[in-house]
Amino acid sequence: MSVRVLVAKVGLDGHDRGVKVVARILRDAGMEVVYTGLFQTPETVATAAIQEDVDVVGLSMLSGAHLTLAPLVVSALRERGSTIPVVVGGIVPPSDVAALRDAGVADVFGPGASAESIVASVAALAAETSR
Repeated sequence: MSVRVLVAKVGLDGHDRGVKVVARILRDAGMEVVYTGLFQTPETVATAAIQEDVDVVGLSMLSGAHLTLAPLVVSALRERGSTIPVVVGGIVPPSDVAALRDAGVADVFGPGASAESIVASVAALAAETSR
């Protein structure tokens, strides 16, 4: 089974180096990656994730809006009947991780997260989803 991941930048955050690095890491691990580009809305991410039939959605958040935007992506997916897990990476203070998890985010990767930990988490979430 090939793992399909959608990675996205939601909101007005224009910093895309990190998301491109993560996309390459996932591709190098044998995953198929769909990158939606900058300035997406929660609705466009949810729609693209469903249309692309992905196993996991990854959000890159560097703007400080993670507590607002990530839960909106989770909600947009659930409103469309999807159970696709959402992971968040970027500048997320450790004190915000519990709130993101409470909002339905499956995993959070802060600065310094290893490529191995990202790949392992995405692969595990994809495997759970496919059951």
